[in-house]
Amino acid sequence: MTADPRRVVLASASPARLNLLRQAGLAPEVIVSGVDESKTHAPTPAELALALAEAKAAHVAARPEAFGALVIGCDSVLELDKQALGKPADAEEATARWKAMRGRVGILQTGHCVYDTAAKRYESATASTVVRFGEPTDAEIAAYVASGEPLHVAGAFTLDGRSAPFIDGIDGDPGNVIGLSLPLLRTLLGKLDVQITDLWA
Repeated sequence: MTADPRRVVLASASPARLNLLRQAGLAPEVIVSGVDESKTHAPTPAELALALAEAKAAHVAARPEAFGALVIGCDSVLELDKQALGKPADAEEATARWKAMRGRVGILQTGHCVYDTAAKRYESATASTVVRFGEPTDAEIAAYVASGEPLHVAGAFTLDGRSAPFIDGIDGDPGNVIGLSLPLLRTLLGKLDVQITDLWA
């Protein structure tokens, strides 16, 4: 008989991240970290994404209900002009963001942290994916913002939603843009002596 797989906890409310993990054969529980992202600062967008991912994972890993589990924390920001752009505050900001991004190239930075609560150790890293934005018209941007979708995602866009037609292409891992890089997750788990195949449900 094979042992039951280790418990996996996703320290995020992101349905996209949960879906990526499920598609990869995992059956994560969700415990939202509740970390105040405005209190975390770092010199670069990549370091900010990593610091936020580590804070979320550590916050959830410290809870009694997470004991024994592998806790996965992630956070994404869009790097544009060396600035870190998270979720837009409102429709006006989302509209301005898209008008600034169209026809340009940004880097989607996603910090990843895996915390092994049994071993009391963690591994973390940031994955970077280049995103080439198309040139949606003002009317298309207005329609997209009116859908509400860009208010809930880092950088005001996502590859797996209504903004997909406005992305000309990417260089790197598409999962990273959606919210979680499965190849990087496998690498971090390996550093913790966990095989991702052993976590398949």
